[in-house]
Amino acid sequence: MAKSKTKRKRVPKSILKLPDLEQSKSAVLNSLTSQSSQRTYDHAIREFIEWYCSEPRLAFNKTVVTRYRISLEQHHYAPNTINLRLAAVRRLAYEAADCELLSADLAAGIRRVKGARRFGVPVGNWLTAEQGRRLLQTGSGTSLRAKRDYATLAILLGCGLRRAELTALRVEDIQQREEHWVIADLVGKGGHIRTIPVPDWVKAGIDAWTAASGISTGTLLRSINKAGRIWGTGFSHKVIWGIVKDKARSCEIPSLAPHDLRRYAECRIMPNRLNRVAGDSLNLAGRAA
Repeated sequence: MAKSKTKRKRVPKSILKLPDLEQSKSAVLNSLTSQSSQRTYDHAIREFIEWYCSEPRLAFNKTVVTRYRISLEQHHYAPNTINLRLAAVRRLAYEAADCELLSADLAAGIRRVKGARRFGVPVGNWLTAEQGRRLLQTGSGTSLRAKRDYATLAILLGCGLRRAELTALRVEDIQQREEHWVIADLVGKGGHIRTIPVPDWVKAGIDAWTAASGISTGTLLRSINKAGRIWGTGFSHKVIWGIVKDKARSCEIPSLAPHDLRRYAECRIMPNRLNRVAGDSLNLAGRAA
């Protein structure tokens, strides 16, 4: 009589090798819906895997993750960066435990690793009204690229969009509601839907770009090749970063990032809303002309 084969229960591991880590990493990235979150977690997990595999580790546990946090602190990373890296490692441990690659007890221990402490509140870069006007002036010009750069800066300064939101912005999203131009039903970070008022000077910059480029539908902002012609059906986040950095360098504004323009819009434009946006104290359109 043939012996019946019994299935052995899979015993979770304590030491994860590279294939196990890559499988858990794929599970983490597949569980994220935002492309920005996928890029951030992918980079953070790759950094941890390189550190974890750089020398023999006894186990993937709380002690090892604590040593990783100490290593990040010794490299003088900011507390926000350290906490983001640790969040990615915790997520990696969760997925490894769900895939039965790691013991649930070890995953729970990794969850208890404390992040870096923060003292005070970071304020970031705050543009003045004069710096905002000078930055917008650097994007003005008659060429197709100059009109696109002006429209890009105007939307960032006047509407406070994130880079991912700006690259996904479509011509159809800009609509007129109650005699005001708005970006209607914008799906932003975390799936939040909001409607953003568009000041008249921003709409004028958008109209100048669409008239010169001939774009009437689809993605609003497009890439431009070396010959000065429209290329492709959109552009990447790096293009926005390059535009802001280049114009900030021309204005002698150090360490300026696209998110600083969002902060500028939030403190000067957003509180005014639709009924006051046309009379905002900045009045960038008239002064930049």
